[in-house]
Amino acid sequence: MKQLSKVALDIQPSATLRVDALFKQMRQNGLDVVSFGTGEPDFDTPENIKQAAIKAIVEGKTKYTQASGMPELRKAAADRLRADCNIEYTPEQIVVASGAKHSIFAALCCVLNQGDEVILPAPYWVTYAESIRMAGGVAKIVHASEESDFKITKEQLESAVSEKTKMLILNNPSNPTGMVYSEIELEELCDVCVKHDLYILSDEIYYRFVYDGREFISVAALGDDVKERTILVNGVSKTYAMTGWRIGYTACNLNLANVMGNFLSHSTSAPSTISQIAAVQALCDTQDSVDEMCRIFKERRDYIVGRIASTPGVSCRTPQGAFYIMLNIEQLIGTSLDGRTIESSDDFALLFLEKGLVATVSCSAFGCENFVRLTYAASMETIKTGMDRLEEFVCKISRK
Repeated sequence: MKQLSKVALDIQPSATLRVDALFKQMRQNGLDVVSFGTGEPDFDTPENIKQAAIKAIVEGKTKYTQASGMPELRKAAADRLRADCNIEYTPEQIVVASGAKHSIFAALCCVLNQGDEVILPAPYWVTYAESIRMAGGVAKIVHASEESDFKITKEQLESAVSEKTKMLILNNPSNPTGMVYSEIELEELCDVCVKHDLYILSDEIYYRFVYDGREFISVAALGDDVKERTILVNGVSKTYAMTGWRIGYTACNLNLANVMGNFLSHSTSAPSTISQIAAVQALCDTQDSVDEMCRIFKERRDYIVGRIASTPGVSCRTPQGAFYIMLNIEQLIGTSLDGRTIESSDDFALLFLEKGLVATVSCSAFGCENFVRLTYAASMETIKTGMDRLEEFVCKISRK
């Protein structure tokens, strides 16, 4: 048979989903394994949201909607951005897709031409790199250090810009680092983007989970010049524990929104109508459940950071947002356990899963070696068990 698509063949499987699949297989085999892998809130979708979906089914609201999403949802998203981020968008500037991941892919496909460069700060969520490739672009990686809280500087951004550069991707708060750019840091990066006429794809899916009194600032709120070139990505999956409902959206200038709507009309069309109705309820109703989730995430973060600080051989920066921790394992590189040497974060993650029965994600998949990602989107019971096992595992390998 003739060869399959070279683009499709080059796509690497999702590291987080691969770990989750192995974790589930081990659990199915009867092993007492716990997971710090997939970034999925362990909370149930709030009852008011579920009831709105049930009511929609009973009332027969099961037909197609507009490709860009039902008007009620586009208005609800615009209203939520105004209330939470002080940004003005019309419903026509909102485009709904099947999850934020789908929104990112659609945006890249509608902006990039073959060979266009996209500046991608590392550590990065692995899907960004693959989506850029799938859309015909080229990822230009800019590495941020742990010393800089995994955030790139305006000097780094400026030096990475070339004639082929078309876009900067920002994830704020960040997956996998949990770090949050300040207003001044964002302004400096935006100045470079405006100077070089770059689009900014700003993934703000974790914007409601920011800790220690820190204020979240949306890129699109930093002036008209910035807003015009920003593609803001958001959704309901993390904020309302609705990962499986698959509703994401973009907010951008009207011309691009129309292009994205056309693109979706000939690819996936609109997401599930039932999910859209549930998302309207999530965005418009009380936000008390979100505030409670944020409070619980902070408690978990504080516990896990404290446990890591007391465990020899590993360390971490305190995350400022989202629900991830970058575990520094640099001191463990070169150590061994049961005749197997840890030479990379991949080795650590696999050995920890097999011997420690804890699933984590190697950050080599995120463009950053000598780190693994932990998520505290897990129950406190799971976190305590996982931290006990980490301490025991590290003590074993530290003794070689």
